[in-house]
Amino acid sequence: MVKLLQGGAAWLTVLGSLVGATVIGASQAQAETTRLKVEIDGLRSQQGQVCFSIFANSQGFPTKTAQAVRNQCVKITNRPFQVEFQNLKPGSYAIAVLHDADGNSQANRNALGIPTEGFGFSKNPAIRLGAPSFSETAFQVSGTTTKIQIRLNYLLGG
Repeated sequence: MVKLLQGGAAWLTVLGSLVGATVIGASQAQAETTRLKVEIDGLRSQQGQVCFSIFANSQGFPTKTAQAVRNQCVKITNRPFQVEFQNLKPGSYAIAVLHDADGNSQANRNALGIPTEGFGFSKNPAIRLGAPSFSETAFQVSGTTTKIQIRLNYLLGG
């Protein structure tokens, strides 16, 4: 039988060992997450929203947003446009961004499959015949705050 220990931290340590969990202090928990600040350059207008998909690996990158660790659309309020993501674990990530000008939460394309709205990726790779790979766009999130800048690409006029 487990004796009830005086003091919350000791009790949590015992409970953690019983369920196989690791108990960490508050300052240690804060050090294990970071903030990511993303600035978007090249917005053609303030219409609509900017949608972000953050991937922790290559599975589904960049189009299968259900496999992203974070998805978020943010209404454009001003320029320069910046968004902050909190509580990310340190590690390697890649971001796909869409300027969803009409606000329909979809990447619109013309009859030839060419994107009709702005898009971009972390590390701003050159856009060729298809989307870049996870490895071409991956960057490290570490420390208390990581800052990156993503430049949008518009393939068609408008």
